Amino acid sequence: MTEYGRGQGSEPWHPEDPYYGDDGWGGQQAQVGPQSPYGGQPQHYPEQPQQQQNYGGWHDGQQTGYGQAQQYQQYDQQYYAGQGQQQSYDQQAWGQGTQTHVQYTDVRYTDPQDPYAQQTAASYGGDQSDYYGTPDAYPPPEPPSRRQAEPEPQQTDWDPGPDQGEHAFFAGGDDEEDEDDDPAEGRKARGGKKPKKKSRNGCACLVLVLVFGGGLGGVGYFGWQFYQDRFGPAPDFAGDGNGQEVTVVIPKGAGGYVIGQKLKEKGVVESVDAFVSAQQSNPEGKKIQDGVYTLEKHMSAASAVELMLSPKSRDNLIIAEGTRNTDIYTLIDKRLEVPDGTTAKVAKQDYKKLGLPSWALNHPNVKDPLEGFLYPSSYAASKGQKPEAVLKDMVTRASDKYAALGLANKAKSLGLDNPWQLLTVASLVQAEGVSHDDFRKMAEVVYNRLKRSNPETYGSLEFDSTYNYIKNQSKIDLSISELRKYNNPYNTYYVKGLPPGPIDNPGEEALRGALNPTHDGWYYFISLDGKTSKFTKTLAEHNRLVDEFNASRNKN
Repeated sequence: MTEYGRGQGSEPWHPEDPYYGDDGWGGQQAQVGPQSPYGGQPQHYPEQPQQQQNYGGWHDGQQTGYGQAQQYQQYDQQYYAGQGQQQSYDQQAWGQGTQTHVQYTDVRYTDPQDPYAQQTAASYGGDQSDYYGTPDAYPPPEPPSRRQAEPEPQQTDWDPGPDQGEHAFFAGGDDEEDEDDDPAEGRKARGGKKPKKKSRNGCACLVLVLVFGGGLGGVGYFGWQFYQDRFGPAPDFAGDGNGQEVTVVIPKGAGGYVIGQKLKEKGVVESVDAFVSAQQSNPEGKKIQDGVYTLEKHMSAASAVELMLSPKSRDNLIIAEGTRNTDIYTLIDKRLEVPDGTTAKVAKQDYKKLGLPSWALNHPNVKDPLEGFLYPSSYAASKGQKPEAVLKDMVTRASDKYAALGLANKAKSLGLDNPWQLLTVASLVQAEGVSHDDFRKMAEVVYNRLKRSNPETYGSLEFDSTYNYIKNQSKIDLSISELRKYNNPYNTYYVKGLPPGPIDNPGEEALRGALNPTHDGWYYFISLDGKTSKFTKTLAEHNRLVDEFNASRNKN
């Protein structure tokens, strides 16, 4: 049953129709079968008329009825036992229009009971009328019930060819010429010779060669680079340098890769990996420290490591243990090549901006608030740097060291008020001690003398070093009368207790001595040879050692 016979349309079958009432419309040939689901007698539906409509069109110059040309095609098919006969009927056209004779051949049912399973191969005889009256117009489209699917192309088992999905680029076709966008041009091609298509097989091959050739070259290049990066030796210069000296600053805490980057930036080594490898291969390589190094350009990584381990390459600013701030300021000025007094002025004006801990601020009568915080070590200081940067580096290193040693936590346990006093004790130990072996005993001397109830000094330190500090000198021969007359908070002969602040910059051993003093009862000390100190518990013992020292000096 087609869509055209599903029910009453705009014009039902008229009784005057010569086929009205025959088999399929409830007439004499109605078959006996199951009851129709629509009610009434079961109906047998033959092939129904097909309508070819041209809505609101013209046919041979005449307008069709109801604004459309309707053609009804009817098939009356009869089956005869054992025979396959066919009948042809003239197609009748009702309404206004022309009559077209169509011959239908080979009309068969695969199942007489199933009108939907028919297979029809229709061949059209005679001339087809042009509905639009122009030779270039297309024939009217087929109704949906008569359209047939495009036949599938024959499959082969050896080469599908370009029609089986291969792009026209590889088949030598032209996309623009293959598309038949212009109907008129398409008919001309069908009617005459097929237009010659431009072949681009040569261009395609050339492009493929270039693409694959470039791809293989790129793969080879990057493959070689990958192999070199992963397995090949790192790029490296040969020799001990080209004679052109450069200064390299290695920051604090720098490891092998950072050092290698600094050297590569200055042109000393060719690659970071080469330096790291040379440093790891050298047993002493890990001893390379921060600071300023004078090296040469284009050195092999191994020779650069060797030179950096040698004192000849070091160009650092070295701050020795016990050095006073006034001397350090002078050293910085010379290293940075700035006018004398520049660093001291910066220290006085900007000391609060350099990173001092809170416990190091706001102490009265202090000569220099940075004293004790320019930590003894090796620093990278060279021309072009600013004094603020160098001072801040020193203060930061001192603060880190004091925090690591626990000065803030251990001051109370030693009978001191705060870590500032503990740092001051360490500076006294550093100034009065001759060797590191003296520091623990010297620290005990300080703590014992600070006790106001002690029977030896009754709280007076009486250290020559404090007097020399305020005088900015380093004298050994000092008269007691002179010492006791000078009124200054730093003169421990004049005032009891600790001075207002540190008198130098103590090193780590002096700090550890102040944190862990001996407990042997020492009150006095003297150095007879300038290399070691002798400690005593009473003033009488001390005076005998003083007489011995004076006698040795008189002989010389």
